[in-house]
Amino acid sequence: MSAKKRLFGTDGVRGIANIEPMTSEMALQLGRAIAYIFKQEARRHRIVIGKDTRLSGYMLESAMMAGICSMGVDTLIVGPLPSPGIAFITSSMRADAGVVISASHNPYQDNGIKFFSRDGLKLPDDVELQIEDFIFGNQDPAHRPTASEVGKAYRVDDAIGRYVVFAKNSFPKELTLDGLKIAVDCANGAAYKVAPDVFYELGAEVIQIGVKPNGVNINHECGALYPENVSKAVREAGADVGFALDGDGDRCIMVDEKGNVLDGDFIMAINALGMIKEGTLNKNTLVSTIMSNSGLEEAMEKGGGRVVRTAVGDRYVVEEMLKNGYNFGGEQSGHLIFLDHTTTGDGVITALQILKRMVKEGKKLSELSKALEVYPQVLLNVKVREKKDLKTLPSVVNALKAIEGKLKSRGRVFIRYSGTEPLARITIEGRKENEIKTMAEELASILKKEIG
Repeated sequence: MSAKKRLFGTDGVRGIANIEPMTSEMALQLGRAIAYIFKQEARRHRIVIGKDTRLSGYMLESAMMAGICSMGVDTLIVGPLPSPGIAFITSSMRADAGVVISASHNPYQDNGIKFFSRDGLKLPDDVELQIEDFIFGNQDPAHRPTASEVGKAYRVDDAIGRYVVFAKNSFPKELTLDGLKIAVDCANGAAYKVAPDVFYELGAEVIQIGVKPNGVNINHECGALYPENVSKAVREAGADVGFALDGDGDRCIMVDEKGNVLDGDFIMAINALGMIKEGTLNKNTLVSTIMSNSGLEEAMEKGGGRVVRTAVGDRYVVEEMLKNGYNFGGEQSGHLIFLDHTTTGDGVITALQILKRMVKEGKKLSELSKALEVYPQVLLNVKVREKKDLKTLPSVVNALKAIEGKLKSRGRVFIRYSGTEPLARITIEGRKENEIKTMAEELASILKKEIG
């Protein structure tokens, strides 16, 4: 669809809480819009609302609930729960849609709102545009429900238990985590209760980090953006493996028994190659984004598989998987989607799939990770005042051509804008780290002059 979205970025609506667009007023409007769009049949409708542990979550949750109920739709409140848990509850309870109030890995002062369909999938662009049309196009219906037609709010008291059982079911029943020592950093976020419980109930000894949320410490020097914490815990405790989740629990970074940090590319390589051996990777194809390292393609080719790339964003990975019948994909950042088990990125289920490989093959994570040899990669962020079409900036175009000429077939370079922040992200990959670092710095300098 060619229309440009005004509210939604790559993963919902985000911003500083209590400043447009992340205000109570906007949350109420979003609630009314989602209720109106999904209220198509003459029956009682229900929408699930969940959140992470941010202080502003109370404010936005109440406004969202009011907006949905004002349209004659009931709300099912689950409280703090990982995004994939909300997707699961939405699908499991046959609700019409799900709402996640979270800004994922962003600091606590930010917040966001994203939606799931009744199937537990993120909404496609055309539905997000319908929501925006409702809000900005004055499509508010003249008739508002009154009396007994106004929506009710219900609390789902056993949501955590439901999700724990759901996550555990992704781990083979004939296997156990007995004897394994696992460190997990929950980022003081939405997974702070469920993640340790899942690993403990499967038999592991669990070292818990980031499990004391207070409303303002979510993602603060902990979680997936600070894997050095779980790395330290693994080394000090002699743990077998460590996992770092982000604020809404849909992302996982892992650490081997030596404390080495391994990103989503390693997780994809280990699981995809294992699935090829088992005959469970559909069409022997892994779906990843343009951000994944070229080494991933080489590893897959050696193992008899291939990689299909998409634009950045786990929603685009899922779209490609559903369109062509693939069942595993993800992002370098740690969003991994195992469609045989869940409909969206799930940090806990991702960790369980790695643990399954370790237990089944009787190998340490450091051994399994040898499946992937990565190219040196440099990532730089440049703060921008506006997101101009890069093709209209001759100096940037020329610099990109010059870098591509130097790299030839030994690497790649690209720039993309962040969907949630005023940043241009530079990625350069090649054989010589010092060379690509210099290239990235020169390109960053040009971008700063043009749009910084």
